[in-house]
Amino acid sequence: MADLILKLMPTNQNSKKAFAYYRDGMSAQADGEYAEAMENYAEALTLEDDPNDRSYILYNMGLIHASNGEHDAALSKYYEAIELNPNMPQALNNVAVIFHYRGEQAKAEGDEDTAENFFDRAADYWKQAVGIAPNNYIEAQNWLKTTGRAAIDGF
Repeated sequence: MADLILKLMPTNQNSKKAFAYYRDGMSAQADGEYAEAMENYAEALTLEDDPNDRSYILYNMGLIHASNGEHDAALSKYYEAIELNPNMPQALNNVAVIFHYRGEQAKAEGDEDTAENFFDRAADYWKQAVGIAPNNYIEAQNWLKTTGRAAIDGF
């Protein structure tokens, strides 16, 4: 079915090739073949010009980095995705999740100031994500409220 759609899409040849690599990357990622997925995504990035499509490629690369515990690399890809597509709540959410995780780590180590800094940064990204997708991220909304970080009670 995807091949049929690919053939019928009214787009340039590079975009079609980029989509094929993206599709293959998603398939490999779903199978846990992260190295293969990253290769496909990297190739898709070289071919794709559309900023919105590039943002999803970068987002998926961020997911792989995050799942491998490579949080700095994941943040880098999420930031690139957000720069291209500021209305991507899933990338904003994932940045917040990493900052929250780092806050929890700092708190466990007894570094309250660093923890609060990370929690504040997480809150900033969750507020943006919730602003774009108000029916999503219920746990984040509850966390924002219970920690007093919700700017308004409109969540």
